[in-house]
Amino acid sequence: MDIVALIPSFGGLAYTLAAFVVALLIIVFVHEFGHYIVGRWSGIHADVFSIGFGPVLWSRVDRRGTRWQVAALPLGGYVKFFGDSNAASAGHVDELGGLTAEQMRATMHGAPLWARTATVAAGPLFNFVLSVAVFAGIFWVNGVATDTATVGSVRPLPGVEAQLQSGDRIVALGGTETPDFAAFLDAAADQPAAGVLDYTVERGAERVTLRDAHPLPPVVETVQPDSAAREAGVEAGDIILSVDGVPVASFPQLRALVGASEGKALTLRLMRGDETLERELQPRRVDLPLAEGGFETRWLIGLTGALYFEPETRQPGPVEGIVMGAEQSWDIAATSLSGLWHMVTGAISSCNLRGPIGIAETSGAAASAGLTSFIWFIAMLSTAVGMMNLFPVPVLDGGHLVFYAWEAVTGKPPTAKALRVLMTVGLAAILTLMAFALSNDLFC
Repeated sequence: MDIVALIPSFGGLAYTLAAFVVALLIIVFVHEFGHYIVGRWSGIHADVFSIGFGPVLWSRVDRRGTRWQVAALPLGGYVKFFGDSNAASAGHVDELGGLTAEQMRATMHGAPLWARTATVAAGPLFNFVLSVAVFAGIFWVNGVATDTATVGSVRPLPGVEAQLQSGDRIVALGGTETPDFAAFLDAAADQPAAGVLDYTVERGAERVTLRDAHPLPPVVETVQPDSAAREAGVEAGDIILSVDGVPVASFPQLRALVGASEGKALTLRLMRGDETLERELQPRRVDLPLAEGGFETRWLIGLTGALYFEPETRQPGPVEGIVMGAEQSWDIAATSLSGLWHMVTGAISSCNLRGPIGIAETSGAAASAGLTSFIWFIAMLSTAVGMMNLFPVPVLDGGHLVFYAWEAVTGKPPTAKALRVLMTVGLAAILTLMAFALSNDLFC
């Protein structure tokens, strides 16, 4: 394999690794802090709060007797509670000997069932809270598009003299009425590949008909990591002029030409500033989630387009922002679970499961796209980490919650021997999945 293909062109391997480590440490800290603080509130004492594994680089003991430390391998973290035999909270109440009743109550395994359940569930819950808060914050800061298709500012395009003006409300496009922003986007996607289209706009008290550029021009807004376009050197801001000699007038036309290639190598002619360049690339088969559920297999090169104009935005209210953030987190979790199910059933390729290399590259690409993009990625990854930790697999938080559910039903926890066997099986399953995901990064 070509290891160079794994290094994004924007900043090199060191930049990618740094972005990945920063994202991971933020998510790990929030997750483990959830365990720590709820455990503390529940009367369970934490001996160690560690960011990273391996040799300790820095540590201090607080007034409650908890050692806070930073270790050399920044690939995770843990909270070791009083009475735990290791960082995975392994152990059993029957193995806690020589402790007073007060000391027993301060251990994870000797605490009441409600306290243990709350402490374990707090880790994933804090990940979800982080995601919702970040998404809501971005919506509050950046605003959201107004319900109507109203022009905020027009994107300058080479050779195009803009006719649209700030404040114009687009009520029809190419003869199709656009009562709201969603209808406008649908109409834009259905328009023919033409350099100019008819717009009907409300401008002040007047209704004006004018001709202007396609609302979805062939302008590259983002280049996806680990994509054919990134490997070929396509950059954000490039304007796609033609595909295999066929002139391109809109982004939907570009998407159609790529989809019709069935994976055949393509030559893109593009404009970058005052330069005209050619890039050869080969579309890749990708499984994309559908809004109504399920997946659609398409040939893609890894580009997203930009609107001809920036839409007018509004500030969502405090509650609306939180609701929108929660909906965004829910959509990410639902899509991820659907993807896993479709991979298990063979409906889509198992290559969709990415490992640490793929995640690292994505984090680097997000960081290169700007602070907002990187923060958005952290929120997405936090949702994924929270969801993964709820899987009912021993070693993960979800596995511990299953043990507690068993205890709630039967009145007693699983035996120490059963826990050791289940934890070993769970660890083997997690390591196998990690190895499989890493093989996907290297060979898919």
